[in-house]
Amino acid sequence: MQERPRTIQIYLPSGDPRGIRIAELTTSIVRVIEVPRSLLSQFQETPEAKQVVLYFLIGESESGEAMTVYIGQTGEAGKRLAEHHKTKDFWNRAFVVVSLTNSLTQTHALFLEWNSIRHANSAARYGVENGNNGSKPHTPPPLEADCLDIFDTARMLLATLGQPLFEPIAMPRNAARPVELFCAKTSNYDAAGEYTEEGFVVLKGSKARKDITPSSIGTSLVKRRDELITNGTLKDAGEFYVFQRDVLFKTPSGASDVVTGTSTNGWTLWKSKSGKTLDELKRQPLIEKSQAMLDELDAL
Repeated sequence: MQERPRTIQIYLPSGDPRGIRIAELTTSIVRVIEVPRSLLSQFQETPEAKQVVLYFLIGESESGEAMTVYIGQTGEAGKRLAEHHKTKDFWNRAFVVVSLTNSLTQTHALFLEWNSIRHANSAARYGVENGNNGSKPHTPPPLEADCLDIFDTARMLLATLGQPLFEPIAMPRNAARPVELFCAKTSNYDAAGEYTEEGFVVLKGSKARKDITPSSIGTSLVKRRDELITNGTLKDAGEFYVFQRDVLFKTPSGASDVVTGTSTNGWTLWKSKSGKTLDELKRQPLIEKSQAMLDELDAL
């Protein structure tokens, strides 16, 4: 999908940015309501609580690294979320997709649920609690076209609210936007990755060092690796651990620490095909540009 400039409005009903937030494109009838679990009773008092909706229950691990989502649809949002409040522990925020004209039908909702689970599984950013989405529900072509428009809007609004549930972790590969790979390789590990707007992505198939250095015991590196091993992302392949999917790290060093099994400087460890470091290609040019701007200001 080709991106283009958009105008998105976020409304805070209580004036508190930590409370309920409502996001919408200014030209669309679709909106996404973000509901903190502790404020569920407030949402139940709104007209939207009685509508047909698509919804997402989202929670994260204590480390903030592992995210889980449950994707559902219902004919009465408030009642269904109240049921989940009683039976599901993992989530702390709900995101509810509604129509400003209350025009979503059960047919819309069933298709949107199926399509959302399919795309969330494909993106593999979040663990999908109900990841088996079954077969595609019967949807007349005109209605399916409407659903795809609704999904595209919901996808953008969710990402704007900090939940890029459907966005690919690695950059799309195409001729118009070539992707620069950075590698880290020794006899103990062999990994490749990309530097993106969100951090550093270690690509599927990369090999990580099997053991960790004594100095790393008790650090966040161990906790992160253990999470990836437990959830099956790092698979024991004998001599190495092998990444089973693309994994996003917040920093280049966080990525290289997991790959190498020790504390590292990812800016200098990750190197391009030409042998230049990530620091040389991505950080130093920005520092030099900033300094040149400061020098120009000083000269005025």
